[in-house]
Amino acid sequence: MTAEPSLHPLGSGLELVPTSHEPQSGKDYTSDQEVRWCPGCGDYAVLKAVQSFLPDLGLRRENIVFVSGIGCSSRFPYYLDTFGMHSIHGRAPAIATGIAVSRPDLSVWVVTGDGDALSIGGNHLIHALRRNVNLTILLFNNRIYGLTKGQYSPTSEAGKVTKSTPVGSIDHPFNPVSLALGAEATFVARTIDSDRRHLTSVLAAAAAHRGAALVEIYQNCPIFNDGAFDDLRGPASDDRILRLEPGLDVTVGDRTWRHDPTAVDPSDQFALSRLEDPVPVGIFRQVERATYDDEAREQVASAVAASTATREERLAGLLNAGDTWTVV
Repeated sequence: MTAEPSLHPLGSGLELVPTSHEPQSGKDYTSDQEVRWCPGCGDYAVLKAVQSFLPDLGLRRENIVFVSGIGCSSRFPYYLDTFGMHSIHGRAPAIATGIAVSRPDLSVWVVTGDGDALSIGGNHLIHALRRNVNLTILLFNNRIYGLTKGQYSPTSEAGKVTKSTPVGSIDHPFNPVSLALGAEATFVARTIDSDRRHLTSVLAAAAAHRGAALVEIYQNCPIFNDGAFDDLRGPASDDRILRLEPGLDVTVGDRTWRHDPTAVDPSDQFALSRLEDPVPVGIFRQVERATYDDEAREQVASAVAASTATREERLAGLLNAGDTWTVV
């Protein structure tokens, strides 16, 4: 028996969900495909967290779509029993934008890596963020190109020795959180693959946000960049991590202020993103702003309404002109 759908408000739009359905679990979101990542890859932890978290959205699986680009993380759609698209290098945000604009009934997610999102895809990422498209973007950051076997990436630290930088990288790396705040994304957060509780709480907040949400996820590549974030894992990491909460007193240099993720001016949030010791994790920014896809649909609706009204006015004018009309 098929239940009548009802409108369910979620950050990524108004989703159609059944009014009654069987409780879901992570198994319902697990596909029949063999998961093929290297043993110990941080992608496993993120996949498990996402599979366990999706039932909490209260959506039907057919109202969720994951779009990915190219890279190890971009295999994600194969392993989730939802709709998905393994797209092309760096273009996942552009494709996801088209889906979000044309299908307000879908919860649209982007899964990308530090190479895919910040090199060839950098242009598409920043414009999706500044436009405030209803997307939840998960940016897996392992500071290396894993799929192509260990070249330095846009987030690799200066001096990094890799196959493509045998005497050390001379590039200055991107800070993805700073980049997103500079593009004035309305939701920006950072979490770590090994902290399941924190990861899940950040994902929940990102999914509930209406607008462009970017979550940077620190994760390990045991083959080509093992131990990249070891200093942020385990009990010994307490002194290295700053867990962000609203109202937390933050000191950067000679300034102290109270963290407010809802502040419209992102200046303090940006200053916070520049901290390296300790490393801030949690929600940097969470503000409300009109979304690109909502406004695009409103423009289309207004144009259609105006066209219909003009056509009806022309017809009324013809009928009132005193001529005789024969309908055949």
